[in-house]
Amino acid sequence: MAFFLLRQDEGFLRALGDAIAGLKDSLCTCEECGNISDSDPCPICRDLMRDHSTLCVVESVDDLASFEQAGIYNGLYHVLGGRVSPLDDQELGGESVDFLLRHIESLKAGEVIIATNPRMEGDLTYFTLLEVLKNRDDLKISRLAFGLPVGGSIEFADRVTLRMALESRILSR
Repeated sequence: MAFFLLRQDEGFLRALGDAIAGLKDSLCTCEECGNISDSDPCPICRDLMRDHSTLCVVESVDDLASFEQAGIYNGLYHVLGGRVSPLDDQELGGESVDFLLRHIESLKAGEVIIATNPRMEGDLTYFTLLEVLKNRDDLKISRLAFGLPVGGSIEFADRVTLRMALESRILSR
């Protein structure tokens, strides 16, 4: 990237620098879901063609972007903006939990998909959210499955991946 920038003229570099310097000025956090956007609510929350009964809870805006780039999910999102990580002295604060509960209520969501990362912090975050939502009998709660990657080979999978694949299996009949 540095070599590319060195080949550019001064006008381009100044415009790029100004754009980078003003980046935060033109963006905001969506008050409905926590996404970063140039409008509030964000385009995803405003999209009437999306499934407003399903809410995918992610740890970060990066995770939301991964889902959107894949083009495989048509519901709404909720960005926690954090995770539970005792080693890093991080937890989901009351404000973050209240924000999620208000979002679920305002949508009258029927399903919450907890899409935390497959590691210890993701598990702790998942169980924390399960505890928060445990009395919601009107709400279907699911979590992403874990296991073998498509196109992968069982012989090269590690023990943890094989175990998660076995435990996350689904019935064919």
